[in-house]
This record gives sequence, C-alpha cells and structure tokens, in this order.
Amino acid sequence: MPEVIFEVDRDLVGVPMAEQRVPGHNRWHPDIPPASAVDPGGSYRIECKEWTDEQIVNSDSAEDVAGVNLDKCHMLSGPIAINGAEPGDVLVVDILDMGPFQGHEWGYTGIFAKGNGGGFLTDYYPEAHKAIWDLEGIWCSSRHLPGVRFAGISHPGLLGCAPSHELLAEWNRRELDLIERNPDRVTGGPASGEQDPPLALPPLEKDALLGTLRGADFERVAREGARTVPPREHGGNVDIKNLSRGTRIYFPVYVKDALFSIGDLHFSQGDGEITFCG
Repeated sequence: MPEVIFEVDRDLVGVPMAEQRVPGHNRWHPDIPPASAVDPGGSYRIECKEWTDEQIVNSDSAEDVAGVNLDKCHMLSGPIAINGAEPGDVLVVDILDMGPFQGHEWGYTGIFAKGNGGGFLTDYYPEAHKAIWDLEGIWCSSRHLPGVRFAGISHPGLLGCAPSHELLAEWNRRELDLIERNPDRVTGGPASGEQDPPLALPPLEKDALLGTLRGADFERVAREGARTVPPREHGGNVDIKNLSRGTRIYFPVYVKDALFSIGDLHFSQGDGEITFCG
C-alpha cells in the first residue's frame, strides 16, 4: 500500500475541505504552504475531494447543479513538496491507479445552467440537468438513463506545479487584459438577453481556500491567487481523458520543491468537458 501523503476524512460525509485535518486549496500561488513533503522516486497515494467540495449530491434533483457556488472550485489536494526539486527541473509523475472511495462509488454528469457556469452546449441546453452514475469497477450505469452501461477511463482533470511569483503575475496580467477587452461579459452584459460567460476569471478573495495559510499572508495570497479554471503553462485544468492509469506526465518546475497539486477526478469524460462536468 503506497504511503498516503494527502488524506481526506471520508468518514464524515460532507465535511468541507477547509475543515479537513490538513486542508487543500482552490487557488494557484507559490506561497501556499505544502501539505506534506516526499522524496522523489517513491509511490504515493493522494486522496481527493469532489471538485465542488461536495455541493453536488446523489439525488434526483438538479437544483444543486443549478445553484452551485463555482467561486469555491476547484478543490485541490496539496501542495506536495518534492524534496530537492528546483526551478528549471522537470517533475515526472506516473499515474499508477485511481478510483472512488469504498462506499462512495458514484458520480454524476452535470449540465450547468447558462447563467451559472455554462458550457459549450448551453444554446441547446440552457437549464441545469444531472444524471447520477453508479460505479462498478470500470463500468457505470445510471438510474436516470435506463439501459445505458459503459466502461469509463478514469483520470484527474486538474494537476500541476505551483507557478513562480513572476509567472503568476504574467497569468494575472494577460487574463485581466482579456477581461478588459469585453468587460460586459464579466458583469453579465446581456448581449442576447442572457448572461454570457466571462472570458476569464480574475483573482477572487471570496471563498479562497489556501491550505494552512492564515492572517495577513492569507489576505495577500487570496488577492493574488490565480483561479483554477483554465489550463496554463504548468498544466492545470487540462481535462485530457487519456491521462489515466499508466500515463507518464512531465511538469515544469517553477518554485523550490515543485509544490505539486491534483484534483477534479473524473470516472469518464470526453476531452474538453463540453457539458462542463462529467
């Protein structure tokens, strides 16, 4: 059994990430303290929470999807310090295995409302919908889609190393520039009578989770930390379905000890996450 280097208290269903013994984070910043430290070359187990911090429940209603607070997302496990890693190095990560916690073998497909999250299909499906899937090994089936059963390719949607201060500043500069090109989208400007999704998400102090960071440092990092929605140079929210068991991934290292994090696990999903969640 690999050593557990980030543990989720799954005995208390619904316990927020902030109340875990060692909390994770939902922003990218080099000053978020590491949750643990490991030597390179070992095999380790990292436990993850559902990406919305368990706002979505196993029910027949899509009200939770319609009203989900996306400012809290994504829940990441880490950062994990890799002893000896230095800026300019490459961190090699092999995905050996992944799966649900025992007793929690279920997942969901979420089609998010156009006014809250959206996706690439909101012109066809503007309202929120949800299907619950029961997981059995590599197979899944749904009470909401009778007769459908298929094998999934489980993979993490989001993983990468912390940015340097310089890279973080560049992310914020270019994403704020993108917002300024069409600021009405960010404020919900009704180009067609409906709210349009923003072109980018700026740093947001509200609902920031920064591991064990507290006090003035927490406030500063919350103001500066990058949101986890887009993929960037370091990896991030890549949503590549084939990053599954047996995959080797190479990550650039930007800070001392790399500070690797992972989360947003998917049982099955197509590249690009066109419904916004699967």
